[in-house]
Amino acid sequence: MKVNHAEIVISAVSPEQYPKTPLPEIALAGRSNVGKSSFINTLIDRKGLARTSSKPGKTQTLNFYLIEEALHFVDVPGYGYAKVSKTERAKWGEMIETYLTQREQMKAVVSVIDMRHDPTADDIQMYQFLKYYKIPVIVVATKADKIPRGKWNKHESAIKKNLNFDPSDDFIVFSSETKTGKEEAWRAIEKYL
Repeated sequence: MKVNHAEIVISAVSPEQYPKTPLPEIALAGRSNVGKSSFINTLIDRKGLARTSSKPGKTQTLNFYLIEEALHFVDVPGYGYAKVSKTERAKWGEMIETYLTQREQMKAVVSVIDMRHDPTADDIQMYQFLKYYKIPVIVVATKADKIPRGKWNKHESAIKKNLNFDPSDDFIVFSSETKTGKEEAWRAIEKYL
């Protein structure tokens, strides 16, 4: 998809605040600092629409981005960030769960994982949660540029094994630096629109 128009339309914390449109939504989930904002910015060819932050745990709302008047990307708060209180984390968890399990417009989740490391317990839990609720998942392994190309398969296998990856899901090796995986990501997303 060639993106000429993209804007953030609302930061929501509850269903009453979600956009009142029938447009399909693609959610992005991943732990803090895994590269969700960079992923969004790369897909839409913008530098700073989705704010990247050196402070993990910055996104505390569901951020709805309108893309080409055709769909919304929904950036959900990063999980697994320690500096947030348990109560705060529980609130986020509830907000995310409500959105993922009850929003009809939500068509698939892009589960963003750092390719350099084995998936965290939170990554695995998120993947199992999505599988349990039969929510379509696109696993995107970011920061591929930080790993020698010859080791990609090894890292991909380790991630898939840890996740107990379902081969019917999409798995995309991605780098916002080199734009590797950009076309594949769009193709995977467009299947759900």
